[in-house]
Amino acid sequence: MTPHLSDIPVVETERLLLRAPLASDFDRFAEFRMSDRASGVGGPFTRTEAYVQFGELFGHWILRGFGRWMVTDRETGEPLGVVGLWYPEGWPEPEIAWSVFEGGEGKGIAFEASLAAREFAYCKLGWTTAISLIQEDNTRSFALARRLGARIEAHFQHPSLGAMQIWRHPGREK
Repeated sequence: MTPHLSDIPVVETERLLLRAPLASDFDRFAEFRMSDRASGVGGPFTRTEAYVQFGELFGHWILRGFGRWMVTDRETGEPLGVVGLWYPEGWPEPEIAWSVFEGGEGKGIAFEASLAAREFAYCKLGWTTAISLIQEDNTRSFALARRLGARIEAHFQHPSLGAMQIWRHPGREK
């Protein structure tokens, strides 16, 4: 059976909807990936590179059975970022990953969406642990990881992204 976008689960929080990415989300995604704000995820990238990365959002769900969602405002439907579960080739283990688009920082969006993604991983997928892999100079993500209860565990050298830190998330709360 070939998975479809309709197979990607929808997760709702108080303010957010985590859903499958749609073609109409690409411009907001590309805008972020092409900006200096994408330096924390290896950018900035060209629009063509952003298009390939956008395709990875879909492909990861098919290859791994989990992935990252487009985070949208429940009221307006506006795309606010990409958050979810990520385990590309070369990663030490599955992670909770986040990127918030311009205008979305400082509003608790990444925190709220990451908590929902972690709960999905633990309750729906049976994960007992998760990491977040953060580039050495991404201080904003360090702060978010701390707020999520994660603790730095080790250093990791990625062949193209360089020096990174492995942050371990707490296990599922009973």
